[in-house]
Amino acid sequence: MPRLPACPSPAGSQWERGNARLAPPPGLPSLPSGRHKMVAGGTGRLLCSLLVPALFLSGALCLCVAVLLWGVRLWLQARKRRLGPAGRDGQRPVLVAFFHPYCNAGGGGERVLWCAIRTLQKKYKNITCVVYTGDRDATAEEIVEGAFRRFNIKLTHPVKFVFLEKRYLVEASLYPHFTLLGQSLGSVFLGWEALLKCVPDIYIDSMGYAFTLPLFKYLGGCRVGCYVHYPTISTDMLSVVRNQDTRFNNAAFITNNPLISKFKLVYYYLFAFLYGLVGSCSDVVMVNSSWTLNHILSIWRTGACTSVVYPPCDVQTFLDIPLEEEKSTAECSIVSVSQFRPEKDHPLQIRAFAKLLKEKRPGQQPSLKLILIGGCRNQQDEERVNNLKRLCEELGVSGSVMFRVNIPFEELKKHLAEATIGLHTMWNEHFGIGVVECMAAGTVILAHNSGGPKLDIVVPYEGRITGFLAENEDNYAEKMAYILSLSPEKRLEIRENARRSVYRFSDRHFEETFLLSVEPLFK
Repeated sequence: MPRLPACPSPAGSQWERGNARLAPPPGLPSLPSGRHKMVAGGTGRLLCSLLVPALFLSGALCLCVAVLLWGVRLWLQARKRRLGPAGRDGQRPVLVAFFHPYCNAGGGGERVLWCAIRTLQKKYKNITCVVYTGDRDATAEEIVEGAFRRFNIKLTHPVKFVFLEKRYLVEASLYPHFTLLGQSLGSVFLGWEALLKCVPDIYIDSMGYAFTLPLFKYLGGCRVGCYVHYPTISTDMLSVVRNQDTRFNNAAFITNNPLISKFKLVYYYLFAFLYGLVGSCSDVVMVNSSWTLNHILSIWRTGACTSVVYPPCDVQTFLDIPLEEEKSTAECSIVSVSQFRPEKDHPLQIRAFAKLLKEKRPGQQPSLKLILIGGCRNQQDEERVNNLKRLCEELGVSGSVMFRVNIPFEELKKHLAEATIGLHTMWNEHFGIGVVECMAAGTVILAHNSGGPKLDIVVPYEGRITGFLAENEDNYAEKMAYILSLSPEKRLEIRENARRSVYRFSDRHFEETFLLSVEPLFK
């Protein structure tokens, strides 16, 4: 076979000098080394010529934004001086504003709001309390009257209400996807509306809209604090997505798809980072339980200014219910007190109750009844109640389950006074005011083995049991059967000890710890 002629390799060529660079193919002229240096130098000069203007432009934009924000801050301060109310003695009162868009609701968060306002009015004379609310369907008088009717809280001085028009921006229904981010960004716009209408001296977010904190601190020039009922995102939520567990806020179609789960996990981590940034702006942080404290410290890292302030529970009203040994009756009632929201997990209560009835021996006395007491905030909650009624029909327990929606306080007391067991099923409940109320009323509490009930409420008191904890359907059914099997004397012993333990959740204890926590805001 003929061989190809060898290519000449002249002495001193690139090839012979250790193959440092491959020689160009025959016929293609090589680029002189000087030309290489010229090209490299030209590229460097091009990059420099682009980088320097880019840096200059970025700096100029940052400066313009800083000047703009500073100008907005000065404008807001001037507006505050111009529109601020004058005191009786000519001295302008300190404006203390609470951001609570749903202040006319009847939940535990609203009880915290009105108790906090009443506490500040008692302590500080020269203050005016302001509430930012979106409840435009009620007048100021109706809102104050509602607080008295629901919580038995009477304010010593008038409250100024700032009615907001853009509350729909924080409605979860507006954001079917990326709900956390959508509601948080919506709260910024709602907060901006609030800031334009009234610039306070002290700002307290009492409903969990942490993204408003930097707005009021850096633009409004306010001292800011917050009362956290439940972290917007927690390390538990991250672990649920990471482990691909199906929950009410982690749908099955997400858990069944590893790619979507990974995407959601990245989204959660980015949101947690932003949540930590805005939360760290707070001068004072109050949390409602040890569970909330642990999660806030891990995300916000605000240990120096964070304290636990247990929410005020109207324990005295329930303690007035006589606590006597149970008399034999033909019927025992199991009562649940919580708003009809998805996280409260009412279906678990119904399924566990159905299982209890199924395992109950025929003719066994007494007969059992489950009473679900709660509030409906909107049409979604009402539809949720209808779905629960359909579940009762499917399980064949409709005749033994009663729904009591938005009932008066006196009727609530009556049901609790007659109940044997108080039932709670929310996973990682941040605190559990309903749990405390059931214990104060004299029921034997059966709560979820997580969150506030596990860490703060259903814990031994003076070495004695105060209630029971459960986790799943079988567990709940077994514990309910066990409680019902106890003698009336044994149940009375548990009820008495539970009552003694709830004094630490009273209005008086809240007032003391709340004033101690917010004191730095008034200095």
